[in-house]
Amino acid sequence: MKHLVFCICLMTVWLCGEAAIFTTPGAASNTSIQGGQGSDDYPGYILPSGRSPGNLPCAKCHDYRTEDRSKRELVKYHTDIQLQHGDKQRWCFDCHDGEKLRLQNKQVIDFNESYLLCGQCHGTILRDWKAGIHGKRSGSWAGDKLYRVCASCHDPHQPKFKAIEPKQPPVKPSDL
Repeated sequence: MKHLVFCICLMTVWLCGEAAIFTTPGAASNTSIQGGQGSDDYPGYILPSGRSPGNLPCAKCHDYRTEDRSKRELVKYHTDIQLQHGDKQRWCFDCHDGEKLRLQNKQVIDFNESYLLCGQCHGTILRDWKAGIHGKRSGSWAGDKLYRVCASCHDPHQPKFKAIEPKQPPVKPSDL
């Protein structure tokens, strides 16, 4: 019986989550998510990641009209960033474009729409995230839902979680 209830709950979450439509590229962050195939019955909000690097805005140091976009070792600035993301060697401008993020098709999006960037390679995870299965989603069951973007939990430059040692099992009481 427990398995049946669990499956029904999981299917309900999956079906309700799939109907939610997320912000479109270029839309303002933290706004109601509507349009497309969705309806007013499935409102939601994208929460910012909470990561606020001290080096923003980028334009205080970078002039993107004359920026050197060639791959090279960074020896003066951003040396703390160790890019370990996927099998292919990545470079800053694979994802960044000035004060925004850049999709593979060169479309520029806001940092709070980073799930669109991540979803280009991690499509099944994006699907699960939209359904509320991957990541943290909160809010009321029938009301507004709050979605956290990938960078709320994952470091975008090293997204794989580090291995952790499991906790020891509880000690069996001696009187059992």
